[in-house]
Amino acid sequence: MVRVEKSKNYFLIAIIVACFSQIYLSFFQLDFRVSAGIIAYSVSMYYFEDIRPIPMGIISSIFIYLSRIFADALFNGNLLLHNISFEIEILFYLSYAIFYHIFIYKKNNKDLNYIFVILTLADFVSNNLELIVRGYIYSTKFNLGMLSTVFLVAVLRSLIVWVVLYFLKQYKLLLIKEEHEKRYRKLLWIMSQLKTETYWMEKNMENIENLMVDSYRLYEMISSNEKREIWEEFSLNISRNIHEIKKENALAIRGILEVTERELENEEMKLSELTTILYQTLIKEANRIGKDINIFVEIEDDFSTKKHYYLMSVLRNLIVNSIEAIPKDSRGEIHLSHRRHFDKDVFIVKDNGIGIKASEINEIFNPGYSTKINYETGEISRGLGLAIVKKIVEEELKGEIHVNSDIQYGTEISIAIKRKELEV
Repeated sequence: MVRVEKSKNYFLIAIIVACFSQIYLSFFQLDFRVSAGIIAYSVSMYYFEDIRPIPMGIISSIFIYLSRIFADALFNGNLLLHNISFEIEILFYLSYAIFYHIFIYKKNNKDLNYIFVILTLADFVSNNLELIVRGYIYSTKFNLGMLSTVFLVAVLRSLIVWVVLYFLKQYKLLLIKEEHEKRYRKLLWIMSQLKTETYWMEKNMENIENLMVDSYRLYEMISSNEKREIWEEFSLNISRNIHEIKKENALAIRGILEVTERELENEEMKLSELTTILYQTLIKEANRIGKDINIFVEIEDDFSTKKHYYLMSVLRNLIVNSIEAIPKDSRGEIHLSHRRHFDKDVFIVKDNGIGIKASEINEIFNPGYSTKINYETGEISRGLGLAIVKKIVEEELKGEIHVNSDIQYGTEISIAIKRKELEV
């Protein structure tokens, strides 16, 4: 499905570029045309980040060639499938696409000023290359006086691209801000509902404490064989209080589930948004506990999902485990990557922490298993993180989880989930 959508994007962009290429000016009596097609190409490359520049350049140049043939036949009555002048224009788009691929796409650079410089250079070099070839074919000497005109054209077209991208970027930032405000308002509403439910759970903590006191008093009376006449009453009161606590907890849990299922499961979230939240939250956590850790995130395809809360829980637990596994006195690295593998989305969390013994790998998903002990306080982790991860991955997301670890080099945990289970 995603490949079909991506193919549609390629052809849609090619059609748009071909249409814009019909807006042009001719120069130098060499049938040399400067069109708006390259502006449409550059803007599309920036906007559609998953589109590869060189294949897009090839497809666009073919569509432009066909559009030139069609326009020439329509307006001039010349139906020539072979036109050397139009074919030379393909060279310009190929050269431009190669520049874009090497200096912008490969470097993943989104700085608009940098893009302006590179596009100006690409436009200037590619136009001159086309002019040299045209001059050779038409037996016309390349005039150095053309350089200033070609450079001016390159600057103007790149400036138009810069302006369009700038306004697109500002519009996108505005949309993101509005979306964040919407999410924040919704989060406040959800939190107010959850606060109501947690009130009952907090209230029950006091009841549980009282219940523990009564239970211990009953134990003392039984062990000392005293006040036998009130044993029955004590036992009945304890049973009655347990029933009340169970009932109130059931109501609170039902309320929390209703809020989460109704409010949280219906919205989509992009993988890039999710990983940004994870990165910002967990890098702060690493700094808070005094650990020198870098977190690297790499996404192959930025899909949308409605199961982002499950995915967030899984990745957060894995990265938190990695943070805890890295000693304070070492420089830590955690890599979170996403890959496409046939019909599955594969997530890999890799760290350079203390690793896991081979004999213990099969135990790490058991509730209560933990190797994380604070030797200053004696506190030990509850060991529920990986158990939760396994439950969510296998039961909720119908996925698989695999672990590779080495005491010297760290741990790598990979999770494979079928795309139909995760993607919208």
